[in-house]
Amino acid sequence: MTVAPFPAPLLKTNDLLQRDYAAPRDRFDSAWEATLSTLLGLGRAAGADFVEFFLERNNYISCQAEDDAITSLSPRLVTGAGVRVFLGKADCYVSTNDLTFNGLKAALDKALAIMGLTLPGPHTNLAEINLELLRDYATAKGKDSWLGQCSSMQEMGDVLLAANGALGQRASHVQSRRAVYFRDWQEVLVAASDGTFARDIRLTQSVGYNLLCADGEHRSSIGQRAGDTSDPAFLRQWDYATAAADVAESAGKMLYADYVESGSYPVIMANKFGGVIFHEACGHLLETTQIERGTTPFIDKKGQKIAHENLTAWDEGISPDAFGTIDMDDEGMPAQRTLLIENGVLKNFLSDRAGSMRTGHPRTGSGRRQGFTYAAASRMRNTYIAPGNYSLDELFASVEKGIYCKQMGGGSVGPTGQFNFAVSEAYLIENGKVTKPLKGATLIGEATEIMDKISMCSNDLDLAAGFCGSISGSIYVTVGQPHLKVDSITVGGR
Repeated sequence: MTVAPFPAPLLKTNDLLQRDYAAPRDRFDSAWEATLSTLLGLGRAAGADFVEFFLERNNYISCQAEDDAITSLSPRLVTGAGVRVFLGKADCYVSTNDLTFNGLKAALDKALAIMGLTLPGPHTNLAEINLELLRDYATAKGKDSWLGQCSSMQEMGDVLLAANGALGQRASHVQSRRAVYFRDWQEVLVAASDGTFARDIRLTQSVGYNLLCADGEHRSSIGQRAGDTSDPAFLRQWDYATAAADVAESAGKMLYADYVESGSYPVIMANKFGGVIFHEACGHLLETTQIERGTTPFIDKKGQKIAHENLTAWDEGISPDAFGTIDMDDEGMPAQRTLLIENGVLKNFLSDRAGSMRTGHPRTGSGRRQGFTYAAASRMRNTYIAPGNYSLDELFASVEKGIYCKQMGGGSVGPTGQFNFAVSEAYLIENGKVTKPLKGATLIGEATEIMDKISMCSNDLDLAAGFCGSISGSIYVTVGQPHLKVDSITVGGR
């Protein structure tokens, strides 16, 4: 005979609220379990279908050197939390800087009120939410000591001044030279009413150059950025001398370049940051936020061909050191790889929790946000076109007359994939050979058309650091691709 155990007695709301909910403010760990499980239980007892808390501590600093002086040093310390409440497929989000129990409870009360719900009374039977054992990615991977190992403010200034000095020695006709670095340290804790309980530390760093050269009416502007997500020694290991030589060489070539003639050309796009066009013109259209808005032309195209059969594309959060790498997303889901397009066929969309609830597409570990003042949304991580089977020589040999886009600049994208992107470094291709430098080129197109014209991909995939702004703020991402050929694209010029 098997005797079933007695269920744990339900406690009254008033009994739970009398407990000591002191939790450390200088660290997010398992000591937060009692506070968060009680608050989650209150939210569920109020009638919410799902409740989630996101806690954040942030330590950010940026430093800028212009010419031979440090012109900006900007630190920022932030602590806060956000609570998200779901009722059916509707949700709301409230944030607060008050991480006391009562402060978090007040934020929960406000979110519930927006959804037409109220906190349970003092004599309501209440079951606490049983959270999983804390999944602590930070401690498991030795991240707790990262902040103390990063460069000091003195070292930041010294490295950037030395870097700007190297750039000044390499470049000619310099109008301005700038070296910029930032370090963004973030500790996060996620707890949700489905039992999610996870902690992580992120360390994102970036350093780079911006060089403006001028000679009479001739102008050129070239930038270069490097990024990292897991190396406290990143800045002190930056090879600024090599970077300075690359930037100076490109700026010198572009200074006296001829303007491109507008028209329709075959184009070879360089690897690394060339992937920004795929990210902007196609990647965003594969996020479930676009499905919810009805603004993606791919809304009902899963399983159908949307690109050339030579094109395969991925989004993932696991590449070592890449700018969009995360051990877990901002909803506590472990990182993973998501196959977006395989041999031209759309395979998956990127989905967060809300996107999954509203569209039916499975979560992909893509719930990301800038910080605690934003609700998570489906966002890209490391997004790139996979390497192909062609050599770089074969790509160039296939072009009789076209444009080589070596370095992309800024641009804009419409809500359904129309885009235009400036090319900061370009060259003419004649009879399969790169000849003279060109400037003033702008690539103009539409995602649904351009995807089928990417006919050749080389085998030299490389990634580049980038920043992405969308509904949940500005986040760190990777763009990338091998060198690829676009059979025909509109190039704006003179």
